[in-house]
Amino acid sequence: MSIFYITLSSLASAQVSFDDYIQQLKKEAVQQGFKSEFIELQFSDVQFHQKAVVADKNQPESKITLDKYLATRVPDWKVKQALELMEQHKVVLAQVERQYGVQARFVVALWANESNFGRYMGKYPVISSLATMAYEGRREDFFKKQLFAALTIVEQGHVSHDDFLGSWAGAMGQSQFMPTTFLAYAVDFDADGKKDIWANTADVFASIANFLKSEGWNDTLTWGRQVSLPKEFDMTLIGLGKLDRKTLLNWQALGVRRYDGEDLPALDLMASLIAPDGPDGRIYLVYENFNTLMKWNRSSYFGTAIGYLSDRIKKGS
Repeated sequence: MSIFYITLSSLASAQVSFDDYIQQLKKEAVQQGFKSEFIELQFSDVQFHQKAVVADKNQPESKITLDKYLATRVPDWKVKQALELMEQHKVVLAQVERQYGVQARFVVALWANESNFGRYMGKYPVISSLATMAYEGRREDFFKKQLFAALTIVEQGHVSHDDFLGSWAGAMGQSQFMPTTFLAYAVDFDADGKKDIWANTADVFASIANFLKSEGWNDTLTWGRQVSLPKEFDMTLIGLGKLDRKTLLNWQALGVRRYDGEDLPALDLMASLIAPDGPDGRIYLVYENFNTLMKWNRSSYFGTAIGYLSDRIKKGS
C-alpha cells in the first residue's frame, strides 16, 4: 500500500548520525518489550538506503490523465493474466469469497495492481527501509511505528529475517501491506502458523479480502459505473462526502445516465458522483465499496483502476 510523504526528520537535520540513530531505536525497541538479543539480531545488518531516499524525492509530480493511468494499470496483458490466474486459483479464491464476502475479482484486481500478481514485491530489507525512512523522513513517528510493528511480525514468526523484504517505503509482500496493516488484517488462511503474504497465495487472498470486509465491503454491490451527464449539469453535486450521496433514482431524475445513454438501474441505492479528471474527463457513479477501496489507497485513480480491472475480469476480456 503506497506511501507518498518523506523528507528530513528533526533528528537528521540536527546532524545525528545514522549509526547513533539506530542505537536509539534499539533502546526504544527494548523499552517496548522486545528482547535485547532479538533486537541485536534484527539490526545486525541494518543499512542506510540512500536509494530509498532518492526514490522518495524523485516521485513524479506531474499529473497524468485518468485515461493514461488506466492504460498503464489495466493493459490487455494484465487482464489476460488475471483471468488465467483466476482459473488457476479458483478453488482457494472461492473459499475466500465465501468466508469473507468479497468477490474474487476484486481480490485479484488488488493483487494485480499492488505487486503484478506477486512478481514485484520489492527487494529492500524492511528493517533497513523503515529505519532509513524514520531517520530521513518527515514522518519520523509514523515510520518508527511501522518499524516496531515490523519487529513484531518477525518476532511472531511470520517471516524470517532474511526473507523480510519489501518496498523502499516498507510496504510488504504480494499485497504490499505496511507493517501496521499486516498486524491488523493479515490472515493465516491455511492454518500453517504463519501469515505469509510473501509466498502463500491463500494467505495473500484472504488478507486482501479481510481488509476489504473489515473496512465495510458489501458483496451484494459492485463498485460503480461510468456515466454521462446532461448539458449544464450542476457540477457542485460531485463529491465523495456523505452529503454528496443520492439514490440512483435521484441521479436519474437529475439527468444522469449510463455511459451508453440508457437509464440507470431503478434501485433505491445510494451513490456518489466523481470526476477524477474534472468535468471534461470520465464521470462515475460510485457506491460504498468505492469508499472502501479508497481506504486502501486514497486515490480516486487507484480506486477507479481496481474497479475497471474487476469489471474486465467479470466480462472475461
